[in-house]
Amino acid sequence: MAHSVSPAAEALLDKEIKVLDKGFVRLVDYLGSDDRIVQAARVSYGAGTKTVREDAGLIDYLMAHAHTSPLEHVVLELHCKMPIFVARQWVRHRMARINEISGRYSVMTDEFYVPEPEQVQFQSTDNKQGRSTDEVPAELRQKVIELLKKDQGNIYASYEDMLHDNIARELARINLPLSLYTEWYWQMDLHNLFHFLRLRLDAHAQWEIRKYGEAIAELAKAVAPLAYAAFERHMLHGKHFSGDEMEALRAMLKGGPNPLEGRRRRDFEQKIADNK
Repeated sequence: MAHSVSPAAEALLDKEIKVLDKGFVRLVDYLGSDDRIVQAARVSYGAGTKTVREDAGLIDYLMAHAHTSPLEHVVLELHCKMPIFVARQWVRHRMARINEISGRYSVMTDEFYVPEPEQVQFQSTDNKQGRSTDEVPAELRQKVIELLKKDQGNIYASYEDMLHDNIARELARINLPLSLYTEWYWQMDLHNLFHFLRLRLDAHAQWEIRKYGEAIAELAKAVAPLAYAAFERHMLHGKHFSGDEMEALRAMLKGGPNPLEGRRRRDFEQKIADNK
């Protein structure tokens, strides 16, 4: 089996994609591309046995029917720098291999996430974990940013004082805030990476982690463009309907009313609206 190379991915190796004010994602290495998915699915040898069109059709079929194990033969290795609160959302995707910088061994850098003014928003009234789209007065936005910077500066100064007094790094670090930047090497196969992207590119995901999702999507598309196109078609822009939702669709296609009620009706209508 020939070594799999993607020219687009080769062009992006070791190049930082800037994210937020001080973060980045960069492709360190990768294993496999679209041809590896095809070879794993066909259990064949060599390259060039099928046309690109046939390969695209096979990959699309695999994605459409959830036959995704061949995607696990493609792996991306990333070096990422992000605020700790983003990392804690990120790490919930457990099917990965991660090595993160340790504040027990290293002195943490004086780098904190400070949102742009337009990202300072009110709490949503209908989403307990989201932001409102209501306009925030400019003076209030500036107040929030100044408070963040002030507290970040004070906490890091205390951290440095404890280090200067030879307090153990593992203790000195414990008051450092979620806005502090951390770094890790993150390795994940394409099947699980697509699951990550499906959730983290969604409009309901926190804005900051969506920015990382967009950067990683750019790298995934470079490594396996045919697979990424199938992912967009079937997972990112597709919808899964439950049994009762399918019954509602059949009823409505026949000209009848939507039989769903309450939250089920709202969720169903939201799925329809998201695809318009």
